[in-house]
Amino acid sequence: MNDYKFGNLLYDLRKKSNLTQNELAKKLGVTNKAVSKWENGKAKPTTNILKSLAILFNIPIEELLKEKVNKEKKEITKIVITGGPCAGKTTAMSWIQNAFTELGYHVIFVPECATELINAGISGSTCKNVVDFQNALMKLQLEREKIYESAANSIKNNKILIVCDRGIMDSKAYLSDLEFATVLNEINKNEVELRDNYDAVFHLVTAAKGASEFYTLENNTARTESIEDAIISDDKLIDAWNGHPHFRVIDNSTNFEDKMKKLIKEISLFLGEPEPYEIERKFLIEYPDITWLNKMGKKTEIIQTYLNSNNDDEIRVRQRGINGNYIYTQTIKRNINNLKRVEIEKRLSKDEYLELLMNADTAKHQIRKTRYCLIYKNQYFEIDIFPFWNDKAIVEIELNNENQQIEFPSKLKIVKEVTDNKKYKNSELAKY
Repeated sequence: MNDYKFGNLLYDLRKKSNLTQNELAKKLGVTNKAVSKWENGKAKPTTNILKSLAILFNIPIEELLKEKVNKEKKEITKIVITGGPCAGKTTAMSWIQNAFTELGYHVIFVPECATELINAGISGSTCKNVVDFQNALMKLQLEREKIYESAANSIKNNKILIVCDRGIMDSKAYLSDLEFATVLNEINKNEVELRDNYDAVFHLVTAAKGASEFYTLENNTARTESIEDAIISDDKLIDAWNGHPHFRVIDNSTNFEDKMKKLIKEISLFLGEPEPYEIERKFLIEYPDITWLNKMGKKTEIIQTYLNSNNDDEIRVRQRGINGNYIYTQTIKRNINNLKRVEIEKRLSKDEYLELLMNADTAKHQIRKTRYCLIYKNQYFEIDIFPFWNDKAIVEIELNNENQQIEFPSKLKIVKEVTDNKKYKNSELAKY
């Protein structure tokens, strides 16, 4: 996580002194790139530099040290590994342990709650009804994750990866909409906060889809699904998580070992190992059939505000959610080429979000858009509907490599690719 608070303080002090980054760098005997990194939270100055800054800006060094020390917190990331029956989750956990321990992470696994309850004799068939079972399951999941996250803060390692073997939204796949709403009311939660409480979600497709010869019930005593049931379950699980900002589906188009390698690569890309690259393609489409989108996709409302930046970085804050339930994020983007860019994202509290809005770039309007998240052939499309267009829209897709092939749903009528067309970037649309 970036040290934004210290960076913002340094930025304010420099601006009040009417210094450019270059001028401050010369006074400190460092490069302007170093100053830029401090202000963007990418690095921290040494104690000797802090002393020089205190003298230069005529403030107590304790004020600078406080901001520096306060932000030296643990980097805790919580992800979900979910999937249909016989998808490879057990093996995936071993791969994740080995891969990310080598990268310096302390990996914590939150075990699957459903299997634990079923093996203990508590299931949908032994409880009065499936709602009671899922109610108990979701409460156990919430409490267990809370305990694990709390314990993570006491671990010495500053890079911690919490891996949940299934997440709380898995329960939605086994309930009707009314039943799920009943459980949400019972636990006093809403779908957005439950789903988006995780930093990223990775779905492993059941072997019943595309690798049925390897489908078995032998490696999990709690599993009873036939191949047909497994496919239905897999589809429902994907639908339950659809709408999450960082959702990836890992299919069976390769052999099992390559499936595991693809999962590790996807997690690595998300974590920013070695760097947080985002590879994205963007297409202009004809105005889509909204009735079809409402049926096939998950709708969310987005308000996006661009902030002032003292270099070429694009900095934005975003409110994302629906029906009064929102999450807030800050994103810094830096282009590498037309397709690839470094993207650093930070979850914000509502208060942090409102504070950052005070640094809005007044040369740009807020962007308001309705986004539909759509899964088609294990690809995750994001269709953005803007209020100022009634004849066109934008569809985006993130890729795991620059040569990945894309298959579009027939309902999306592609006009042209606009990935490298500045005119269709959100930051440009915000100028009009």
